[in-house]
Amino acid sequence: MLFTTNNRLSVLFSVFALAFLSCISSIAQAETPPNIVVIFCDDMGWGDLGCFGNPTIRTPRLDQLAHEGQRWTQFYVAAPVCTPSRAALLTGRYPIRNGMTSAKRGVLFPDSGGGLPSAEITLAELLKQKNYATGIVGKWHLGHLPQYLPTTQGFDQYFGIPYSNDMDKTGGPGYKAEIVKDDSYYPETAHYNVPLMRNTEIIERPADQNTIVRRYTDEAIAFIKANQNRPFFLYLPHNLPHIPLFASPEFRGKSARGLYGDVVEEIDFNVGRIIDTLRELKLEKNTLVVFTSDNGPWLAFDTHGGSAGPLRAGKGTTFEGGQRVPTIFWWPEHISPSVQHGLGSTLDFMATFATLTGSQIPNDRKLDSYDLSSTLLRNEPSPRKEFFYWTNAELHAARLGPWKLHIKTREPVNYSKAVVPSKPELYHLEHDLSEKHNLADKHPEIVAQIMELMEAHKKDIEPHEDMLAIPLPKP
Repeated sequence: MLFTTNNRLSVLFSVFALAFLSCISSIAQAETPPNIVVIFCDDMGWGDLGCFGNPTIRTPRLDQLAHEGQRWTQFYVAAPVCTPSRAALLTGRYPIRNGMTSAKRGVLFPDSGGGLPSAEITLAELLKQKNYATGIVGKWHLGHLPQYLPTTQGFDQYFGIPYSNDMDKTGGPGYKAEIVKDDSYYPETAHYNVPLMRNTEIIERPADQNTIVRRYTDEAIAFIKANQNRPFFLYLPHNLPHIPLFASPEFRGKSARGLYGDVVEEIDFNVGRIIDTLRELKLEKNTLVVFTSDNGPWLAFDTHGGSAGPLRAGKGTTFEGGQRVPTIFWWPEHISPSVQHGLGSTLDFMATFATLTGSQIPNDRKLDSYDLSSTLLRNEPSPRKEFFYWTNAELHAARLGPWKLHIKTREPVNYSKAVVPSKPELYHLEHDLSEKHNLADKHPEIVAQIMELMEAHKKDIEPHEDMLAIPLPKP
C-alpha cells in the first residue's frame, strides 16, 4: 500500500491523538483515588480457606481473589484478640500506644466505659482528606458508648453490633461446655441480647444473627451503590466465625467441615456478592479489596473453632497461630497476581492507603505503619522486616527477618495464663513455621540482637491511659 502525504498526516494525527487521550486518561485516573474495601473476619484461622490449604471448607470466591490478586503468607495483626487488633488496623499504631490493650482486660465488654480515644486518627479520618464516603458495616468493638461509636471516628454511617456476638448472654446452657461437648450444638440467637445498631440508634435487640452475614452484605452493597460516583472506604468487619456460630438456613448443614465450615462458606459466598457488585458497576479496576482476619482461631471450642493450619496455637497467644492471619489483596490491572512471602501487617494499612490515595499520614504521633504499595503494585520486597507481638499490655515476642524470639508465652488453649520460660526461646520461622525447634542455645548472638531490639521498642512507647479498664459510668 502506498502512503500519500495526506495518509501520513492522518496516521500521525491519529498517533498523537491516541497519545494525548492516553495521557489525559492517566491524569484523570491519578486524580481519582481508588475505592477501598476492607473485609475483616473474626477469629478466622490461617488455615480456614481453600487457598491457604484447608481440605474441606469450600471458598471458591476467595480462592479466585487470591488467584487474581496477591496472597500474603506472613501477614500479621497487632494483637491476638478482638479490640486491640481492630484499634491497630484503624490507626496504624500498636494498641499499647493508645491504651487499647490492658493487663486487666483483654477486650471491651458491655460493662466497659472506655473506647478508642478521640485523639486517635482512623483510616476513615485519613481518607476524609480526599472527600471519601466512609462506612462501616459489622462489628465495631472499640467502645459502645456514644462518644466512642464509629460516627465519632470519621465514619459517615454505621450498621452493625458494637461488641462481640457472644456478649450480653441472657439464657440457655453454658455455651462453652455445650459447644465443646456437642459437635451438633446450634445456639439460640435469643440467648445473646446483642444490639444491632444503625449509626447511634439500636434498631434490633437481640440481633438476629442467623441472617447477619447476608444483611451485612446487603448493607455493604447498598453503600457501594449509593457512593459509586465518588471515592469510598467500606470497612466490613464480620462478627463471625467468632462463636456462637450462626448460619443462614440456605448454608446450614452444607459444609463437610460442619457448622464452622457453613459459616466460612457463607462469608465466602457473600464476598462474591460484593465483587459481583463492583464488576456490575464497573468499579473493580478502581477498587482495592483486602480480606483478612482479626486474629487466629479460638481453639478452646474444638470443632466450633477454626484452624491455624501448620501454625502453632491460636487466638489469645503470641505464637504464629494467634497473630498470623490469611490475607488477600485484590485490585485488577493494578496488583500483579503473586504469592507474597514478605512480612506485612494490618498496621500497614495506614501508610499504604495514604500513598495509594495521596493522603497525608499524621506527623504528630508515632506510627508503626509501613507503606506496602511498592509490593502491591510492583512486586518489590516488603519494607517490613520486624514485628512486635503484644498482648495484654505486655511484649511477649519479636520477629526480625526470619527469626522470632519469645520472652513470654501463653498456653495454646487456656490463654489467660502467661508463662515466662526459664530463658528466651528462638525460632527460625522460615525453616520451622510451627515453632517446634528452639534454637536459642545455638544462636546467642541472634537472641542478643532481638533482645536489644525489644528493649529499644519498649523505650519508644509513650505513656497512655488504660482504656479497657475504665468501668461503665453509673447511671
